[in-house]
Amino acid sequence: MIAILEPNSIGSLVDLALKAIFSENILLAYFLGMCSYLAVSKRVDSAIGLGIAVIFVQVLTVPMNWAFQHFILAPGALHWAGMPDSDLGYLQFLTFIASIAAVVQVVEMAVDKFSPKLYAALGIFLPLIAVNCAILGGSLFMVQKEYTFTQSVVYGASSGMGWALAIVSMAAIRWKLRPCHIPGPLKGLGITFITTGLVAMAFMTFSGIQSFVPQPTEPAASTPGQVETPR
Repeated sequence: MIAILEPNSIGSLVDLALKAIFSENILLAYFLGMCSYLAVSKRVDSAIGLGIAVIFVQVLTVPMNWAFQHFILAPGALHWAGMPDSDLGYLQFLTFIASIAAVVQVVEMAVDKFSPKLYAALGIFLPLIAVNCAILGGSLFMVQKEYTFTQSVVYGASSGMGWALAIVSMAAIRWKLRPCHIPGPLKGLGITFITTGLVAMAFMTFSGIQSFVPQPTEPAASTPGQVETPR
């Protein structure tokens, strides 16, 4: 039986969120979604808009694909439909990409309606979220790490926030680098890649930080000869 709302301690969910944002940042640790990252990080306002769009898409698609995986695609997932021997795992990529494309289409129409200026600034990179490997990577990591539904919601939001934080940070750094003297061979993508590596190293400093330390559930054994007094 699949546990949709399997109990998860708040501390463990916080740890999952911190890892997805910093030490296991989907962009700086796995270098997924680099195309949009390098192209849109030239301006801070465009980077913020694309980052918000990625967060929204991740929040919707990761839990949605969790449901597809556990109720349709996984081996025996269609037992509720009277097909306990089903295995549609070969449709995983196709299903995930279709769900991502549908959500991205909704986001594109919303941005076009409520912020035409941002829609024009993002240009082709907004619909390209559908083929952004960071979005698909979030759903695949969710399956690989066997997250519960609650964990998939937290991971989707946190991985999107990590990607948005990375691109906004890079946009701010590139804006500060404009008046700086940069050697000719390093101008453009050269200094951008070097800065990306330094930012990734900075994010990795959060590795090992654990906000939640599980407490032992078993009572400590009493020392020999010690008599417990009734309360």
